[in-house]
Amino acid sequence: MEIPTPSLCHSFTLMVELDAPIELGTGRAGERRIIPIIGGQALGPDITGTVLNVGADWQTIHADGAAHLDTRYALRTHDGAVIEVVNVGTRHGPPEVIAALAAGQDVSPSSYYMRTSARLETGDARYAWVNHTLFVCAGIRRASSVEIAFYKVE
Repeated sequence: MEIPTPSLCHSFTLMVELDAPIELGTGRAGERRIIPIIGGQALGPDITGTVLNVGADWQTIHADGAAHLDTRYALRTHDGAVIEVVNVGTRHGPPEVIAALAAGQDVSPSSYYMRTSARLETGDARYAWVNHTLFVCAGIRRASSVEIAFYKVE
């Protein structure tokens, strides 16, 4: 018997709208900030709908400039289901690229690394499959939004 090799299948992409960061200052692990999630869209073959105006990204910026991303928010699908999203990961790159992102500039997504792993949960039977599916994600940071592609691990 061989161990199965996982594959990835695009499930949906989120276009997440962000409010201005709330700076907490230096914590035990680095600079801390909260970035409110205020809306957006879910677009994809498996899930479509809206990102609700609830949740935030609780970030820690380490001394080397890498950001630990720790988000919790929710989606309402086009047919009324509510899905919780917990998405954790990292964003890092050359100092000049990270500085450009912090200044709100668009930079090539290939010039930095933004990857996460997501857990989704719902009580809606139509989307119960998300409760038992692992997702890995790749993202792009924009001035007041992020784009995150969610891939099912199959």
